[in-house]
Amino acid sequence: MHRRFRFVLSRLIHRLIMRFGAGLPRTALARLIRQTAQQAWPLLAANLLFSLVLALSEGLTFAVIYQAARLLSGGGAAVVLTLPGLLAPLGQVLSARPAGSQFGLLLASAVGLQTLMSLARYGNGVSAGWFAARCQRRVSPAIHRHLLSLSYGCASRYSVGDLANRATLAPMTVQTQLQEGAQVFTNLLLVGVYLVVMLLLLSPWLSLVVIAMALALALVQRQLRPSIRIISRQLAEVRRRLVSGITEDIQILRLLHSTAGITAALERLEQRAVLQEVRMRQMTRLVMMPEPISDLLPVLAAAGIGLLSWHLFGGNGALLVPNLVTFVLVLQRLNLRLARISGSLNRLTEISGSMQQVEELLDPADKQFRRQGGVPFTGLEQGIRLEGVELTYPERQLKALLGIDLEIPVGSTVALVGESGAGKSSLVDLLVGLISPSRGRIVVDGLDLQRINLDSWQQKLGVVSQDVLLLSGSIRENIAFALPDAGEAAISVAAVAADAAGFIEALPEGYDTVIGERGFRLSGGQRQRLSLARALLKNPELLILDEATSALDSPSEARILQAVDRFAKGRTVLTVAHRLSSVVHADQILVLQQGRIVERGRHGELLELGGCYAALWDGQRKPLPCR
Repeated sequence: MHRRFRFVLSRLIHRLIMRFGAGLPRTALARLIRQTAQQAWPLLAANLLFSLVLALSEGLTFAVIYQAARLLSGGGAAVVLTLPGLLAPLGQVLSARPAGSQFGLLLASAVGLQTLMSLARYGNGVSAGWFAARCQRRVSPAIHRHLLSLSYGCASRYSVGDLANRATLAPMTVQTQLQEGAQVFTNLLLVGVYLVVMLLLLSPWLSLVVIAMALALALVQRQLRPSIRIISRQLAEVRRRLVSGITEDIQILRLLHSTAGITAALERLEQRAVLQEVRMRQMTRLVMMPEPISDLLPVLAAAGIGLLSWHLFGGNGALLVPNLVTFVLVLQRLNLRLARISGSLNRLTEISGSMQQVEELLDPADKQFRRQGGVPFTGLEQGIRLEGVELTYPERQLKALLGIDLEIPVGSTVALVGESGAGKSSLVDLLVGLISPSRGRIVVDGLDLQRINLDSWQQKLGVVSQDVLLLSGSIRENIAFALPDAGEAAISVAAVAADAAGFIEALPEGYDTVIGERGFRLSGGQRQRLSLARALLKNPELLILDEATSALDSPSEARILQAVDRFAKGRTVLTVAHRLSSVVHADQILVLQQGRIVERGRHGELLELGGCYAALWDGQRKPLPCR
C-alpha cells in the first residue's frame, strides 16, 4: 500500500513539474530548473501535501467559526450545525447537544484545526528549506561544470570578476525562482479556499467585493511589473560591474600598490556603489508600493461590506453577525495571502535581471565548448606536423597565423623566435589545444589533432609559460597540481631538475610553505622554476617552454637550460624564446614575422643567411654603452 501510494504520488508530482516546465521558456536556465525539480520530487511532494493540509484545515476552521458565531447570535439556543465535508459527521453529533456543549466542542475543533494548520505550515517551511538546500547542492556544481566545459577562448571573453559574479548569482536565482513559485502556488491555493468559503457559507454578493479587491491589487501589480523588470536589469548590471571591479582589484593588488593606483580604484568602486544605491532606491520605491495599497483595500472593503451586509440581511442579527464576523476574518486572511502573492511576484520580477545574466551565460547558442571524446592519445611515436595552419580570432580582422607548415620530429628540439605579436604564443595555444585552427590541420602521428581526445593529449604535455599560474596553497600542492598522487620522492626529483630545490629547502616550512595568492611570496624566477618543476613531474611527451626563463637572471637561466637539456634527451621540446642564446643548440629554429614563418634552420645556418635572425642576434649581442 505504501509503495502504491508513493508511486501514484511520484507520478502526480512528475506531471505537475512537466506541466509547470512546459510553461517555462525553452532556455538553458529553465531546463536546469526543471531538472532540479524533477530530481527533488519527494521534497516537492511533501511541500504539496503540506500545502493541501494547510488549505483544507484553514477552510474547515472558518466553517467552525461561522457555526460558533451562529450560536452566539442565536441568544444561547442550540442550532442545527451544518458543517461541510470531513466535518459533516461532527455537525450531526453536535446538533443533538445543548448550546453550551456545542460551543465548547466547536472551539475545541477550531483549536485542533489550527494546531493541524500550524504543523502543516511548519512542514511546508521545512520542506521548502530542504528543497532550497538541495538546489544549492545541485545548481552550484552544474554551473561550475558548465563554466569549465566552455572552451578556453570562449571563457576568455568574460572577465574573471564577471564569471565569478554570474556563478554566484546562478544558485540563488534558481533557488528564488523555485521557492517563490512554490509560495505563489500555496497562497493561490489558500485564496481559492477563501473564495469557496465566501461562496458556500456567505453571500455570493460579498464574494464580488473580494474579487474586486483582488483585481484592483492585480492591476496595480501589472502596472508596476514592467518598471520593476527594467530597474532589475539595470541593478543586476551595476552589481555585476561592482563585483567584477572588486575581483579585478584583488587580482592586480601588486600593480595597484606599485603604481599608486589605490585611490583611483577606490574612486571607481565608489562611483559604482553610488549608482547601485540609486538603482536600489528606485527598486524599493516600486516594490513597496503594493503593500500600503493592500492594507488600505480591506478597510475600504470592510466598510462597504458592513453596509451591504445590513442591506442583504435586513438587520437580522442571527444572520448578520456570523456572516460579518466570518467575512472579516476571511477578508483579513485573504488580504494577507494576496499581499504574499504580490511580494512573491515582485521578488520574481526583481531577479529577472539576474536571471537574464545567468541565461546569457548558460545559453549555448553563441558558445564554444571544450572538445569531448576522440581517440585516446598514448604517446608520441613519429612527430607533429602543421599543414597550412591559419588562425583568425573572432574579434580581430587580421590573421594571427598564416600558412604555417611545420614538422616537429619526435625527439627533436624546435625553437620559435620573433618579435612580440609575431604569432608565437598563438602557435603554442594551437598545439596545446586551447584553440583550434581556422584553416589547415595539426597532425599527430598521422592523426588530426581534432580527432584526438583532448584530455589524454594534454595529460602528455608539459607547459611552462611566461605568465605563471600558481595556487594559493603550499609548494608541494603546486608542483603536484597535475599529479596529486605523486610521492615525495618524485616531487623532490622534479624540484631538483627545475633548479628549485635549493630555494624551497631554504624556506622555513620547506615544501609545506604556503605561497599566497598567485605565489606573491615568491620572486618571479622562483615562480617560473616551480612551474617548470610542475611540468617536469608529468614526464611529458612534449615539453613546451613559452619564454619560461624570461624572469631569470643569466646564471639561473644557464642552470635551467642545463636541466632542460638533461631532461630533453630523447624527448620532444618546443621552446619559445626571447633570448636567442637559449636556442643556439635547437635542431630547428623558426623565425616568425606577422604570423608567417620567414626563416627556418639551425643557428649557424640562419646567421649565414644574414636575414631577420641574424639581425635579432646582432641586436642582442650588442653591448650597452657604459656611463
